[in-house]
Amino acid sequence: RQGFAVLYPEQQRSNNANLCFNWFEQGDIKRDRGEAASISQMIHHLIETQGVDARRIYITGLSAGGAMANAMLATYPDLFAGGAIIGGLPFGVASTVGEAFERMQGRNPPDAAKLQATLKGASGNKGARPAISVWHGTHDQTVRPANAEHIVMQWSGVHAVSGAPSHTIETGKITRRVWLSEDGDEVIEVNLVRGMGHGVPLATKSETALGAPAPYMLETGISSTMRIARSWGLATDTDVAKAEVVEKYDGEVIDNTVTSLLERTLRRSRGQANAGGAADEGRVAKVINDALRAAGLMR
Repeated sequence: RQGFAVLYPEQQRSNNANLCFNWFEQGDIKRDRGEAASISQMIHHLIETQGVDARRIYITGLSAGGAMANAMLATYPDLFAGGAIIGGLPFGVASTVGEAFERMQGRNPPDAAKLQATLKGASGNKGARPAISVWHGTHDQTVRPANAEHIVMQWSGVHAVSGAPSHTIETGKITRRVWLSEDGDEVIEVNLVRGMGHGVPLATKSETALGAPAPYMLETGISSTMRIARSWGLATDTDVAKAEVVEKYDGEVIDNTVTSLLERTLRRSRGQANAGGAADEGRVAKVINDALRAAGLMR
């Protein structure tokens, strides 16, 4: 309907027991090697068999997929016009499981010079670089928001932009910072969603909603999918407005963590107790059990 093709690379359990891309395995994130080579081959096959415009190839992913999308952008900058990294990490910052968890928590990252050198040496490309869109929740406890800043730091070198954004726009729960090239093109953007945990921000309550709430698919009233599509020339401002407009939206951002679910439910219980007397143990137990069932952790 919109005139584009979508490719969904999928991890094999034989490569990763959790079906996550191996974004920290050096043999999988180098040009023409491992998983990076496989994804590149899939894209070239799609171009050849479906007549896709090779000048308009984009990539996106969440979490390990976001980190792998960044790895593809770093190692094949000549293949992509742009990419969106959602809850992801900088390229080449870990080579062991221990380092991967450290970087996910935002601890001990390489300095700016190292980040930029790692990116620059990933492909040997001396031509244009893809535009980078970064999305992150301010309350992400799985991949800390500091990683969004590190991604910007890493890409700012090849895009020849300064540390300060060209402009910052705050709308509702989203803060968008943009870096422009000398020609005035948007080359890096960061979208921070206030109150959101680890996942993809969705707007699922409109008539033209994209996606549905699920683990790591988080209702925020913001359609990152449509906004990213707009930045790639696949959607318009009108499309974004239709995807996000709702009659009633309470503004609550849903976090996918069990902890936050329990906290919200218990707060409601305390409010009921304060209004009508002390809550008995049976009521509290029911509240906790209901929360666990809602999270899929109890039948």
